[in-house]
This record gives sequence, structure tokens and C-alpha cells, in this order.
Amino acid sequence: MFLGLLGLLTACSRPEPAPEPVRAVRTMVVGADTAGGSHEYAAEVRARIESRLGFRVGGKMVARAVEVGQHVQSGQPLAQLDGADLKLGQEAAAAATRAAQTNYELAAAEFKRYKELREQNFIGALDLERRETALKAQKAQLDQALAQAGVQANQAAYGTLLAPTSGVITSVDAEVGTVLAVGTPVFKLAHDGARDAVFAVPEDRVAGFRALQGRAGALRVRPWGGSATLPATVREVAAAADPATRTFQLKADLGAAPAQLGQTVTVLVDLPRLEGIAKLPLTALMQQQGRTAVWLLDRPSMTVKVQPVEVGGAEGNEVIVTAGLSPGQTVVTAGVHVLTPGQKVTLYEPPLVASAAPSPTPASASSR
Repeated sequence: MFLGLLGLLTACSRPEPAPEPVRAVRTMVVGADTAGGSHEYAAEVRARIESRLGFRVGGKMVARAVEVGQHVQSGQPLAQLDGADLKLGQEAAAAATRAAQTNYELAAAEFKRYKELREQNFIGALDLERRETALKAQKAQLDQALAQAGVQANQAAYGTLLAPTSGVITSVDAEVGTVLAVGTPVFKLAHDGARDAVFAVPEDRVAGFRALQGRAGALRVRPWGGSATLPATVREVAAAADPATRTFQLKADLGAAPAQLGQTVTVLVDLPRLEGIAKLPLTALMQQQGRTAVWLLDRPSMTVKVQPVEVGGAEGNEVIVTAGLSPGQTVVTAGVHVLTPGQKVTLYEPPLVASAAPSPTPASASSR
């Protein structure tokens, strides 16, 4: 009976928990290090001033004299509209001017005669005032006709699209035969002169670029495929983010640098040099309660504990830790997601590679 109860109690008791395994981890010793480097942004070289050129009158384009990529001089004809209607308008304005001129001359002659009659007291003062008023009205109509003739002359001249300044045609937006409204873009002209490197930056770095705005040589520009860099200055920072990419457009002044339109360049922003920091591989970091942390190894007891750290950025494949670590501490760099506070660990040792078996000597081979 007693033995049966003892067996029953033994069967109902909970088994002892299995001891937590001792895990092998990779580690590294923290040293005092320095970090610098730069941020890089892909940019495109553009003209400081780009104009969209269009006719100041409407009509059908009958000729185009330039192509994309062609360099043009100031005042060079670029395109031509059908000038038939413009010519008719100019002729009508000229005819109206001649008619106004005739009426004015007639009114002036009548006023002169009435003035002489008034001096001889053949007419009253009221009749003379009426002729003087008619003369003034004819003079106003003549001035109006002359002004309208000038407008029509300008309109006729606007039928030829001229280059406003020297530059390069970067796009053609209308072809011969197209009926154009007033101001419809026909060409895009990149003006000769200063060049900008245009690039986009994320929202979290805009403030830093605003602080650099106007500071000469704050940026460096490296042409694609080259190693030499050129100084540049932040000239313009967009006031609002692009609605699609949520990035801000920046323009860096290249000065007189020999940069070609449309050329791809890399904009480099040097980072401040940090002293006394630690560099860890990315595998050493983990998240604990919303904070970045690492595992520290206590060598006497071979146990691990959590240590919160502050990350200041990245340099290549390493993470820059600016606070939380001291030189000489041992950090776990692999296996961090399977550890618990106070857990026993052992240092990972790579397995030894078995040496290749020696080849049989000729003597042993012959003895078989």
C-alpha cells in the first residue's frame, strides 16, 4: 500500500525544467574610433535660366529653323508663322492712319479759316470753339490710328520667333503645320552662363542644407566617372516638398565649372568628424522596448546583459554608436536575438578544417 502511494506521488510531481543551453556567440572588443565620410546625391546639370519660348501672336507655324541641341545666338530666327493675316491687319491699320490724317488736315484747314473769320467779326466765338473742338477730336483719332498702326507693325514682326539670348535649344514642343495659340510653348532654351546641379534630398536633411545655403564651397561635385571634385554652393532650397516623392529640390551653384547640360554628377556633403565613437556591425544591434541596444559580455561570469546605445549613423557596413559604450567592453556581434539577460554563453570557435590525407608515396604504391 505504501509503495503504491509513493509511486502515485512520484508520477504526479512536475519534472525539473531543463537547464537553459549555453549558447555560443561572436564578440568584439569596443575601441575608441573616429568617423567622418559624406552623403552623396545624384544630380543633373541644368542651366541657371531656362526659358520656354512661344509666339506673341497666334497662327499657323510654317517654318522651323533649329533642332534640339543646337546653339543659337541672340536675335537668331527660330520659327515663322503664316504672315498673311498679320500683313492684312498691318495694311488695314495703315489705311486707317491715312484716313485719320486726311480728316485731321481738313479739320485743321477749317479751323484756320474760321479763325480768320472770327478776327474779322464775321462769326461768333461759339462757332470758332466748335471748330477747335472738332480739330482736337480729329487729332485724337489720328493719334489712335498711329498707335494702332504701331501695334499691327509689332504683331507682324511677332510672326518671326527670335532667340531672346544666346543658349542651347533643349526641347522642341511644336512642329511645322501646327496652329498655335498666343504663348503656346514652341522651344525650351537653356541660357548660356551659370550652371546648377539640381538634386533632391529627403525631408529630414533639408534643415542641414538650409544652414549651408549661401556658404561658398559647402558642397563638392564629382562628375560621373571621374575622381576630381569641384566646389559648389547651395543656391536654392525648395520651400515645399514634391507631392509625389516627398523630397525637396535643391540647386547648387557650380560657378564657372566646365559642366555640360544634362550631365550626371554626384553632390557630396561632408559630415562632421566624430571622435571617440564605436563602430559595430549591424548584426550587433537589437530593439528593446523601442530603444536600440546591444548585449554586453561579462567575462568573469560569461553572462550577458542589455546595454542601450545611441546610433549616430552608418559608415559602409558598420553602425556608428555615439553613446552607451566605453572602450574595452565586449559586445556580442552575432546571435543577439536568441539571448536573455543573465544567460550563460561561450565564445564561438570556428571548427577546425581537417587536413587532407597525404598522397601515397611511390614506394608504398609499388609495395602493393
